[in-house]
Amino acid sequence: MAASPLPPPDPRFVLRGTQSAVHALHFFGGAEGQGQPLLLSGSLSGLVHIWSLQTRRAVATLDGHRGQCVTWLHSLPQGHQLLSQGRDLKLCLWDLAEGRNAVVDSMRLESMGFCRSTVLARGQRHWMLAMPGRGSDEVQILEMPSKTSVCTLKPEADAKPGMPMCLELWQAESSPRPLLLAGYEDGSVALWDVSERKVCSRVACHTEPDP
Repeated sequence: MAASPLPPPDPRFVLRGTQSAVHALHFFGGAEGQGQPLLLSGSLSGLVHIWSLQTRRAVATLDGHRGQCVTWLHSLPQGHQLLSQGRDLKLCLWDLAEGRNAVVDSMRLESMGFCRSTVLARGQRHWMLAMPGRGSDEVQILEMPSKTSVCTLKPEADAKPGMPMCLELWQAESSPRPLLLAGYEDGSVALWDVSERKVCSRVACHTEPDP
């Protein structure tokens, strides 16, 4: 007889005050943390709250998505810049250095779907961005912050995996070539070689869309 699963552990503390459902979380090692990481939360109301895990209070609130749900948060290698993605089809770049909380750049997304973007650091000042493309099954790759188009990854015509549902850029230690893992609407996961613009392998993992 299988053992009963253990109950989840009790929380150390609970942060309250977002006033709407939380849809994105991200730990952030900004200067304001004074050696302790901050926690960022993106909410249904379009706000990003910056939480101190020492005082357990929000130290700042960012408002850049016109009341539309924030779906993704990611800090950049510089340590003071933040990317946020919202259902307003906008990707915002925030400057959080020295207490600032300003949007310094933004770009419009081409897809109405729920897929979150992904970033691969290419040094301290440059990064690669993958996001859903204009076509329903496409993924667009950009060099940032110049917004230079690298390529558009589109499955072969007979594959028909549906829309991308989740993305993850990564790079193996043994190779300088960037790779992309993409989970699709049909439950399959594809490994793309970004430089060659081709699928290295594809696995049918799930019977439902990959979240």
